[in-house]
Amino acid sequence: MNTMQVDLLNPKAGKLLQDLADLNLISIKDTSSDNFLKVVMHLRKKAAKNPPSLEDITKEVETVRANRV
Repeated sequence: MNTMQVDLLNPKAGKLLQDLADLNLISIKDTSSDNFLKVVMHLRKKAAKNPPSLEDITKEVETVRANRV
């Protein structure tokens, strides 16, 4: 099975796809309410406003490494 994302440019295309789904030739899933994607986009926006400095990243890495031992 192949998975593809299709952007509908014309509403008539939606009807054609629905006809194919009615014939059990394709399966249609709405991805507009993908909660995972919403969370990812929220985190990206938040990180873009206040990105961690190299010093902060190094400090966190060293803390994690120290806890492993």
